[in-house]
Amino acid sequence: MLESFYLVVFAMVMEFVDSALGMMYGTVLSPFLILLGYDVKAVVPSILISQSIGGFIASWRHHQLGNANFQTGTIDYRVTTTIIWFGVFACLVGVFVSSSISPKILNTYIAVLVIGIGIMILWGKTLIMTSKKIYALGFISAFNKALSGGGFGPLVAGGQLVFKDRSEKGAIGSTDFAEAPICLLSFFLWVLLNGMPPLSLMAPLCVGSAVGGFFGPMALSRFGSKDLLKKGLGVLVLIEGLWVIYKVWLR
Repeated sequence: MLESFYLVVFAMVMEFVDSALGMMYGTVLSPFLILLGYDVKAVVPSILISQSIGGFIASWRHHQLGNANFQTGTIDYRVTTTIIWFGVFACLVGVFVSSSISPKILNTYIAVLVIGIGIMILWGKTLIMTSKKIYALGFISAFNKALSGGGFGPLVAGGQLVFKDRSEKGAIGSTDFAEAPICLLSFFLWVLLNGMPPLSLMAPLCVGSAVGGFFGPMALSRFGSKDLLKKGLGVLVLIEGLWVIYKVWLR
């Protein structure tokens, strides 16, 4: 019972941070649970389904609070749907080839990409946003998510911020919304191939993520300084990439 309580709290805190900043849930919680002794084949699908629930709730709250506008035709809607549709294909590829790709190589590639995005954000470099660039962003992010349970947020939220005139809050809201169905699909593929994860791990994470997903967007809506938010996200993205490099090569 006490273990379940701690799992609820961990998931709630990490989803609160994720829905407020667009990253951290799977990237932090997945390796943390593995370090606690949980089997990776139980951790990854539990992370996926819980983040899907938290992501759908957070998306509704982002729209409700004005952080993002998901009405048809808006920039937030177009970015989100582009990432989702190409991300779905990446999930299918990622889950089925997970056994043949070295996690060390994949994680190193993702880390280098994330570090590059972080440097671009902090340096103030921007790119023209095109459909092809959003497709690539969605594919790489979803592919890594399906393999490891993490790495989606830093790429999608951070990647959007290197595009000109992209709203910081809109980028975070779009990341949460795009991530939810991608996580849900990845979860069903994992269950199909590996079986259902234990309810004792999955259920507390789902409860905590739902609560965190409700309150996180409220914190984002009250954040005033856009420049400070963008720089803060750049620092977080850079730290995420360096942390992955450390885990892969230096531990």
